[in-house]
Amino acid sequence: MKYKTLKGLQDILPPEISIWQHIEKTSREIFCTYGYQEIRLPVLESTDVFIRSIGETSDIVEKEMYTFQDKGGRSVTLRPEGTASFVRAYVEHHLYNEPAPQRFYYMGPMFRYERPQAFRYRQFYQIGAEAMGIEEPKIDAEIISMLARILGDIGLKGLNFEVTSMGCKNCRPAFRDALKNFLRDKLGSFCSDCQRRFDLNPLRILDCKVPDCISSRQGSPPVTDYLCADCKGHFESLKHNLNMLNVPHTINPNLVRGLDYYIKTAFEVTSESLGSQKAVAAGGRYDGLVDEFGGPPTPGIGFAIGMERIVPLIKDSMKNSDGPDLLICPIGEEASEKAFLLAEKLRMERLWVEANYVGSSLKSQMRKANRINAKHIVVIGDSEIKNGEAVVKNMVNGTETKSALNGEELAKTIRIQGIIPLK
Repeated sequence: MKYKTLKGLQDILPPEISIWQHIEKTSREIFCTYGYQEIRLPVLESTDVFIRSIGETSDIVEKEMYTFQDKGGRSVTLRPEGTASFVRAYVEHHLYNEPAPQRFYYMGPMFRYERPQAFRYRQFYQIGAEAMGIEEPKIDAEIISMLARILGDIGLKGLNFEVTSMGCKNCRPAFRDALKNFLRDKLGSFCSDCQRRFDLNPLRILDCKVPDCISSRQGSPPVTDYLCADCKGHFESLKHNLNMLNVPHTINPNLVRGLDYYIKTAFEVTSESLGSQKAVAAGGRYDGLVDEFGGPPTPGIGFAIGMERIVPLIKDSMKNSDGPDLLICPIGEEASEKAFLLAEKLRMERLWVEANYVGSSLKSQMRKANRINAKHIVVIGDSEIKNGEAVVKNMVNGTETKSALNGEELAKTIRIQGIIPLK
C-alpha cells in the first residue's frame, strides 16, 4: 500500500527547500540588525489561548481550528497563528520586565482546517515578528520598514503596502453603530454567518470572504472616519514616519484584519501575481492583548509572513541557484582516490562539494554537473595528479583558473572565481 500526504498538507523537497532556506536566512539576518531575538513556541496550546485572543466569532475559532481533547480531558488546539502563543509566553515568562522595546521573532508551522486551494494549506508556515512595550507610532513605522526590507532582500518586487487604523475601544462603538445602520436594510443579502454576527460582532462581516457578502458591503462607512483624537494623531504620525523612512504605501480605509485583538495600526502586503490569495504578509497593533492574558498593560505590534505565498513569487528567479559549489570529476581509479580525499578536505573549508566515486567518462560527468547545477567543476586525471595542478571551470560564466590540487588552494580559487562566501 502506498501512503500519501493528508489533504491540505505538503512535502517540501529539494531543490525548492533552498528557496525556503534563503527566505529564512535573509529574515534572520535582518531581524538581527533590528535587535529581534528568536523565540520557539509549542505548536499545541490550550484552546482558551486562541478563543480569548482571536475572538469567539472569528472564522478561525468557529470553523478552522484543529481542536481536540487530550488524554487528560483538556481541550487543546494546534496553533492557527503565532501572536496568541507568543503573548501567552510573554506573560508566562515575565518578559515584560526586560527593557522596552522587547523584540522577538519566530518561524514555524501553523494549522487551520479550511478548504485547500492555491497557496493555502491546512499546515502552513509563517515567519512572525513582535515588538513590545512601545506605544509610540515610530515603532509601527519601523516594523513595517523592516518587513519591507525583508521582502525586498528576499527578491520580491511589485508589492502593495496597505495601511489603515482600526481605531480603539473609545472610538470603535461609534463606528460599530454606523456600520450596523448601513448593513441593517441589506442584511437579507448576507450569508447566515454574517446575519448571526450582525448583533454579536458586526465588524466581522467586513472580513467575510463570501462573494455576495463582499458585494453587499460595498460602500460601507470607513473606520478612519470615526477615529478619536488619539487614534487620528497616532495614524497621522505613522504616515509621517513611513514617509520619512521612504516606505511606499497606500491608505486603505476598508482594510480589515480577521482577528479581534487588533487596535489602531493594521497593515497588509499584497501581490497581484497571486490571484485571489494575494496577501503575502500582514500585521497590526494589539495594545490590549497582554492585559487579557493577565499581564500588565503593554502595547505591542507585529506581523506574519506567509511562506507559501512568497515562495512562488521568487521561484523562477532562484531556479538555478541551488547546487554544489564544486563537482570533482575524476578520470581513472587513482583519480577517484584523490577526488574522494580532496572532497573531504574541501568540505572542511565549508564548501558544498560533490565527487564522483567512480571515474566514469568525462562526458557523463559533465552531464551530471549540468543536471545538479554545479557552480564549478575540476577534472582530475593522470596529468593533473602528476603535476599537482588542475583547472577549475566556472560553470556559470565559463572562466577557467589553474589551482594547486590541495583543499586550501582549491577553496581559495573557487571563492575568488565564484565569489562564494563562507556559509
